[in-house]
Amino acid sequence: MYWRFSSFYFFHFASLGVLVPYWSLYLKHQGFSAVEIGELMALLMATKIISPNIWGWIADRTGRRLAVVRSGAALGMLAFIAVFFISGYWAMTVVMVLFSFFWNAVLPQFEANTLHYLGEQHHRYSSIRLWGSIGFIIAVAGLGQLLDVYDVSIVPLVMLILFFGILLASMLAPRQDMIQSSLAEQSMLSVLRKPQVLALLAVCFLIQASHGPYYTFYTLYMEGHGYTLSAIGQLWALGVVAEVGVFLLMPRLVKFYPLQQLLLASLLLTTLRWLLIAYFPQFLPVVLFAQILHAASFGMYHATAIALIHSYFNGRLQGRGQAIYASISFGAGGALGSYYSGVVWEKMNTASIFAIAAGLSAVGSLIAWRWLQKDG
Repeated sequence: MYWRFSSFYFFHFASLGVLVPYWSLYLKHQGFSAVEIGELMALLMATKIISPNIWGWIADRTGRRLAVVRSGAALGMLAFIAVFFISGYWAMTVVMVLFSFFWNAVLPQFEANTLHYLGEQHHRYSSIRLWGSIGFIIAVAGLGQLLDVYDVSIVPLVMLILFFGILLASMLAPRQDMIQSSLAEQSMLSVLRKPQVLALLAVCFLIQASHGPYYTFYTLYMEGHGYTLSAIGQLWALGVVAEVGVFLLMPRLVKFYPLQQLLLASLLLTTLRWLLIAYFPQFLPVVLFAQILHAASFGMYHATAIALIHSYFNGRLQGRGQAIYASISFGAGGALGSYYSGVVWEKMNTASIFAIAAGLSAVGSLIAWRWLQKDG
């Protein structure tokens, strides 16, 4: 069962390891401007605002989360095939909206399926999820090497292969029984009214908005400072290696520190990371340290946030809880991050996008410190 769960995370995050660092490079190769790239990358995040909630509602109402995962994987792959046959901004817009609408429906329901299957052993989540990080590392480092030899036009082909891997892994994933409703369950509205839940969602929104410049323009930013594509791929990989390390440590960390304290620590270290990237990109040791901080800005953050979401949204609310988390953070936050980074990149100096990112994560730190209490 471990490998049947892990293989899905491997392929899903391997596709992310191609899409996030290299899709903006592919779009630039296709002749799109920085603003257009920012807008198109924002669409990938924007569909997460709507898509996970629609599919989460279907999954929670029917109890067939795995069917939702498989349908999203199949339809997303079919929609992506159109990339090979279109050109122009509006055609690319339509294709990216379609494939990301289905692709973004997949992960939140698989997360809920995994956590529901683990039950009381939810601390094992990190050891399963780390294979997603390993997939990301292999994809980002491997494709970086390939792009030093081959044309950027291979990026869509690699993406399509990985989408097929997601579909195959979803077909092999363990089938879940219907989710039984509990009489003690709270309503969705009553959970969303809790101050600590609102604070957590605000923090998730801000930290993902702060990642927008990194996910959209980090490759181009470092290329502008003289780094080769293979070196940039290795930097991306280093960040995720650090992420794997923290996933391995999380089962021990949560035994000694409250989730809220770990979340606050991740926000503070995220702020430091963006400041280092903004002002010291020419110093390789600083850049390497900043990439190691990905262990905090994503690894520690995601592990703590998803555990808190799981604790607040129980029973039949699990699927929608994960969907709301994905929508608010990776969806709304990611879309805002991609959009503002494109606008600022075009109109100001490129370092400004990471300075703004540091400001956003700093605000998130204040919210977490003030409203996310241990007993929340």
